[in-house]
Amino acid sequence: MSSTRRVLHQAMTALLTPPAATSSPDVPAPSRLWTPQRVLVTRSAAERPHGQRVLARLEAAGVDAVELLRGDRLPSLTGDDDRAAFMAAKDTMALVVPPPSKRKLQPIPPSADFRLDLAEGCPAHCQYCYLAGSLGGPPITRVWADLDEVLEGLDDYVGRGTITSGTLERGGEGTTFEASCYTDPLAIEHLTGGLARMVEHFGTHDWAGPVQLRATTKFDDVAALLALPHGGRTRLRFSVNATSVDRRFEGATAKVPARLRALSAVAAAGYPVGVTIAPIMPVEGWREQYAELLDGIAAAVPAGHDLTVECITHRFTPGSKETLLDWYPRTRLEMDESRRTTKRGKFGSIKHVYPKDTMAELRGWFEREVAERLPQARLLYWT
Repeated sequence: MSSTRRVLHQAMTALLTPPAATSSPDVPAPSRLWTPQRVLVTRSAAERPHGQRVLARLEAAGVDAVELLRGDRLPSLTGDDDRAAFMAAKDTMALVVPPPSKRKLQPIPPSADFRLDLAEGCPAHCQYCYLAGSLGGPPITRVWADLDEVLEGLDDYVGRGTITSGTLERGGEGTTFEASCYTDPLAIEHLTGGLARMVEHFGTHDWAGPVQLRATTKFDDVAALLALPHGGRTRLRFSVNATSVDRRFEGATAKVPARLRALSAVAAAGYPVGVTIAPIMPVEGWREQYAELLDGIAAAVPAGHDLTVECITHRFTPGSKETLLDWYPRTRLEMDESRRTTKRGKFGSIKHVYPKDTMAELRGWFEREVAERLPQARLLYWT
């Protein structure tokens, strides 16, 4: 970093003192924290208040490979080969201001009324990653620096949703905003503080109607969220799976037992909570493994606590399969089209899902077992 950029960096990080991490004897230390090997910061991002807060947190975390760019264009991320380029991208975080089109929130069925992005991209290495079919370009983690402006514009969306607000089944959730559609917000929270800022805004803002922030994660660094004034308006959910799926396919994440401990901690802090069981796979011994998982969830959440369950079966597209095999060429993930049913979207898109009989067997089992083992839970949807 040049001396000019270093002075600018130090000046910006001095604007704000990074928040101290919350510690509690009841909350275990996080099992995994991501440290990017390279951070790129565009000029416009460095000028935003949230961008300056992120820079301060990076400094506090000891991340020194920070490059302040002269403009707003990111450099090309290349490597000696495709695999090297992929790894370089996964180890890179970019702090940017998204284009104005990102400010217009879109519906995200079946989860929530609107998608509310903190970032795009994720540092984890899940071999079934659905972002492989959703995001183009190198898989870097792009953090949005315009969070303050986005939060200020949310009032216009209250009461205008069609997924939860105004529906008979989920109307009690109010207008819902999903913060984890294109990223895992807890995976980067120690570097950005963005999720905490969202939680506080939702918990303390004077809204025109009922609202709920939703976020799901495969990580466990929840200590800094526990004492926030969430007001019951944020539902923290944990993405969980069978033991064999977790061990084989969910690299660089907190393991499921650690996620369940974090689930227990946020429930104790008064948050409404949830689990996203995804992607469900009929692996060998799946009934026993998922039964053990449901029992673990029951042990983590107090009886009567507000708990939701979302069930998502594994599926892939032709494009995501190609990308995933490029990223993880030795994967043992089953992506055999001959063993799947083709599902076509209204615009001609193709997804390969489990055959009808397999889906019926899985759905019937989960609906019965969730009702029996988690009687206080609401099963929001099956897909």
